[in-house]
Amino acid sequence: MHVAQINFLPMPANFAAADVFEQWPTLADVAEATASAGTRVSVIQLAARPERVLRNGIDYRFVALPGVRRTRHLADVLGELRPDVLHVHSLGFAADAFALARRLPHLPIVIQDHADRPPRRWRRPWWRRWYAAAAGIAFTATEMAQPFTRAGLFAPRTRLFAIPESSSRFTPGDRARARAETGLHGEPCVLWVGHLNANKDPLAVLDGVAQAVQRLPGLQLWCVFGKAPLLDAVQQRIAGDPRLAGRVHLLGKVAHARVETLMRAADLFVAGSHAEGCGYALLEALACGVAPVVTDIPAFRALTDDGRLGRLWPCGDAAALAEALVASAAQRPSPAQVRAHFEATLSFAALGRRWADAYAQLRVDRVWGPG
Repeated sequence: MHVAQINFLPMPANFAAADVFEQWPTLADVAEATASAGTRVSVIQLAARPERVLRNGIDYRFVALPGVRRTRHLADVLGELRPDVLHVHSLGFAADAFALARRLPHLPIVIQDHADRPPRRWRRPWWRRWYAAAAGIAFTATEMAQPFTRAGLFAPRTRLFAIPESSSRFTPGDRARARAETGLHGEPCVLWVGHLNANKDPLAVLDGVAQAVQRLPGLQLWCVFGKAPLLDAVQQRIAGDPRLAGRVHLLGKVAHARVETLMRAADLFVAGSHAEGCGYALLEALACGVAPVVTDIPAFRALTDDGRLGRLWPCGDAAALAEALVASAAQRPSPAQVRAHFEATLSFAALGRRWADAYAQLRVDRVWGPG
């Protein structure tokens, strides 16, 4: 099986190939995961300058496209590669996938969601036609396709696959050593990693922690974040509640490698997201063996085996979060159990197996028809 993966989002003009691998790690991660299952993988990346790189067994084609012959040029590249399946990154590039499908009608196409949203209502007739070019579409959880299927955007024959966007290379470590290195402590020691914005809902998490501390007096919450439009509100909430003051620690932005050490030090990982395309921070926590206490949304259900691993709580429900924290402090999966779940279902090897199965189904469909 030979698969071509294509990213239509152009590289910044000042990027070289090495910059892409550093700044856009998912491009190589998904390709290498796919290759780990024995699939031959070629990657096409739109770029300002043509370049070819062989890296970890993957053939990367950085393609500079003339504006007026963009589709023809890409079709020529694919004609040279002769893949069995074309894997397109992002539902936002359905028009490009459709254009290629018209030139290469026998090449099955699967499009991978990357937190994409349905188009506006008045544009849907065009998008419905473009999406029809896809033989399959992958979401972290198939429930996430519902806004598209309710709008009638996908053809009835289009297969839907449940495959996480990516995985993580984080690993568990010695908790005592990690705590000594980071200064994290708490009984339980709870970690948050995410922006301080309305979707991540840090205020609901703070309310839940405040309600839990009567039964968990040793609880400490440590918060890593990047963008922080709600920072003032978060600081005011902490300062105005004696249950939170001195218990919630705002660490701000830290280096990615540092996040791994922080996760190794934590007992619980908490998230209040109302929506996620995947949940990279949760993936990393599970890779480190940290028990999750996260919101009951499709992506998190998919990553936690419908909440069988850790606890799920309804979005915005601080009282439910408090109960979940108390229950998790009393009884939670061990780091070894969490890591075993990650290895079996979310690791790069598991991701590669899922993609190999999806590609094989699409290839059979092209020969024999769906079903």
